[in-house]
This record gives sequence, C-alpha cells and structure tokens, in this order.
Amino acid sequence: MKKQAIQDSLSALLVLLFVYASFSKYADFKYFQQSMHRQPFPNWLVTSIIWMLPPLEIAIAGLLAFSRTRLLGLYAFIIIMSLFTFYIVAILLNLFPIVPCSCGGLIQSLGWLPHLFLNLFFILIAGLVLRMEFLNIKKERKNSTKNQR
Repeated sequence: MKKQAIQDSLSALLVLLFVYASFSKYADFKYFQQSMHRQPFPNWLVTSIIWMLPPLEIAIAGLLAFSRTRLLGLYAFIIIMSLFTFYIVAILLNLFPIVPCSCGGLIQSLGWLPHLFLNLFFILIAGLVLRMEFLNIKKERKNSTKNQR
C-alpha cells in the first residue's frame, strides 16, 4: 500500500509538471508562438509544435493520472522529455545559435544547464515509476498464475 502511495505521488508530480507546462504556454500564448518562431527549426515544424505541444502535454498528463493508462503515459512522458533534453544538450554543445526558451512560467527563468538537470530529474522519476509499474504487473501475473492453480 505504501509503495502504491509513493507511485501515485510521483505520477502526480509528473502530471503537475506537464499540466503546468501546458497551461503556462496557453497563459502567454503569444510569447510562446514568438519564441517558437525563433527556434532553429523549419517553419512548418514550428507551426506544428505550437499547435500540438500544449494539448499533447495535457493528454500525457491525463494518461499518467489514471492507473489503467499510466504505462502508456510513462512511455510518452519519457519520450517527450528525452526529446526536450536532447535539444537542451544540443544547445549546450553550441550546435545551434542562441535560442530562446519557449517554456512558460518559472521554467522559462532557468538557464539551460539547470533546465537540463530538471529534465533529467523528471526523466529519472518517470523511470522509477515505470519500474514500479513493471514490478506491479509482474506481481499481478504471479498472483494470477497462483490463483489459477
């Protein structure tokens, strides 16, 4: 029971991150659009990201919020956060000219290195929850097999 509470709490933290990130983009949508258009991406990609990223973050948060869909949400969270993290690493390696952070709220005020560590922290949390999910599945299968005998 205690493990489940930890798992639910950590999942709630991931949900809060993506809900916060999405709504902060919506709160100052004009700034989000402008900063996205200054990114080193083709215009067609920027336009797609502008309209798809905030709803995608909300959708992933929704998947993470429910135990039945949490596994899918964790995979999606890790993929998206890994993409964000690789982009930050590319910026830190000076592979792009100076680019603005298109994040919203408090995250926007971070420098690139603290942002990298924040992303890695949340990926680590998602990995921990994913491991807990797999352990739960393994335990359920073991109990199911035991009950069938």
